[in-house]
Amino acid sequence: MNRIDKRFAALKSQQRRALIPYITAGDPAPQHTVGFMHACVEAGADVLELGVPFSDPMADGPVIQKACERALAKGTRLTDVLDMVATFRATDAETPVVLMGYLNPVERMGYEHFARRAREAGVDGVLMVDMPPEEMAEVAPLFSEHGLQSIFLLAPTTSPSRAATICRHGEGYLYYVSLKGVTGAASLDVDAVERQLAPLREITDLPLCVGFGIRDGDTAAAVGRVADGVIVGSALVSRIAENAETPETIPAALKAVLGDMRDALDRSDGR
Repeated sequence: MNRIDKRFAALKSQQRRALIPYITAGDPAPQHTVGFMHACVEAGADVLELGVPFSDPMADGPVIQKACERALAKGTRLTDVLDMVATFRATDAETPVVLMGYLNPVERMGYEHFARRAREAGVDGVLMVDMPPEEMAEVAPLFSEHGLQSIFLLAPTTSPSRAATICRHGEGYLYYVSLKGVTGAASLDVDAVERQLAPLREITDLPLCVGFGIRDGDTAAAVGRVADGVIVGSALVSRIAENAETPETIPAALKAVLGDMRDALDRSDGR
């Protein structure tokens, strides 16, 4: 069983919601990323989303766009990201790791080469923003052969028919984008999210995890009452940017944000 499936099965048995942080690999410099990953786990992360820096991250807002720019300026490439995961795995064999990014770097490496390297490094899932399930007919089986789960995005604008297609092809968990627009947006209507998740629960057993707009413990707990997990990205990447000149302070900053969210999720009354 894939590490992602194991982790969500354990969380379900404990009636707990998943805390899934996103950080951009190589930001502010490649040598710090593995330490940040471990700091996230120490603060209570259940799954890690590791962003592969890309020059045109179209679904991301300015916070993550600038993180990609910093990482690329330091020379971070997909091969480096896979090496980071391998280093992380040397001391953490349990925490699922999902690579999140865009098609171009994987296509340049070659799907077969990427899938093999990712498996060897210890990657568990792949979320490519610009590759919908309809275009993964050949790629998804290759990923599956190498133990990589294909994770997809859903949004408030997703039609029912398309949602059914995504749910049919999705693995691991579904990433539900709570807001229209790009990452880092500020407003979040939890009641609307609950209404939008309800029909999805009728057509899939996959965990539904919500991202965009998760800023602090209060928003994490509110979303955790209606979702199976919360995904936080911009709030963490902002802390990394604020402390980029003193990277030794970043693990504590990440732990402060995630610790607040973990405590709030665990204190919440449930659904």
